[in-house]
Amino acid sequence: MAEKLTFKYDAIGDILYVNKCSPYAEQESQELEYGIVARLNPDTEEIENLEVMFFSKRLRESNVFELPIVGKLHLSQKA
Repeated sequence: MAEKLTFKYDAIGDILYVNKCSPYAEQESQELEYGIVARLNPDTEEIENLEVMFFSKRLRESNVFELPIVGKLHLSQKA
């Protein structure tokens, strides 16, 4: 079953976390562009977590925020 996306904002660090699962030590990290880090599944290379640094600054500079990824979104299954 697919995991729900969770969003968490750290106001002190000004970091937006987008998580498909909890981060874990085996994940690979890749900086997609300045201040945007993806955490990848080591076996599938699927993005499982994103960290967007300077998030509020990015929103102040532009009212549109884009991530350098593509995704297929669908509704989660109800339990």
